[in-house]
Amino acid sequence: MARNAPERTGPVHVPFGHIVANEKWRGSQLVQEMQGKITVVFEDGLTPVDFYVSSRSCIVYVTEADLVAGNGYRKRLVRVRNSSNLQGIVIVEKTRMSEQYFSAIQKFTVLDLGMVLLPVASQMEASGLIIQLVQEQTKEPSKNPFLSKKRTLIPEFSLLRTVQQIPGVGKVKAPLLLQKFPSIQRLSNASVGELEPVVGQAVAQHIRAFFTQPR
Repeated sequence: MARNAPERTGPVHVPFGHIVANEKWRGSQLVQEMQGKITVVFEDGLTPVDFYVSSRSCIVYVTEADLVAGNGYRKRLVRVRNSSNLQGIVIVEKTRMSEQYFSAIQKFTVLDLGMVLLPVASQMEASGLIIQLVQEQTKEPSKNPFLSKKRTLIPEFSLLRTVQQIPGVGKVKAPLLLQKFPSIQRLSNASVGELEPVVGQAVAQHIRAFFTQPR
């Protein structure tokens, strides 16, 4: 009988230019797309984490099937969020089949947990995003005000991508918002009156509705 590896949510040693993957991803399209571009090392017992991009930054990957199946993914996200050792980034497969469930995980991840959420259309797209995350981790620390100062600093592009998913924002308005409100927490607390000079009345109302409507 196979021995179950103990679960852990603490730091994992990640060599420079490598990514540590949960054993369950061995042979997947996602990992196959990454091979040859970065070095993938597999380990057992990484649950609830799917990938470590550095010793303190990890990825929880929510598949289309996970979304359609229900809210089982929430426990994994909460465990990572509650770990003082880890900075979690959530990658979610947003497809035609799972799109109706995306709003729920978006609000739970961004509003309730204050974590970064990055949607992808496929594992192929996800592989490119993960490679970019690994590359970001190897750069020198930035003093950019866009970075979240809560827990470990979040890569600028990850925070930007999260804000871009708010209805009405997009790639143009997201940087403008983050100059004024440099974290998800501050943005969520902004009033329509505070948002309006930055993005206009209509978008300001969209943003406020996103953060205040029941979830």
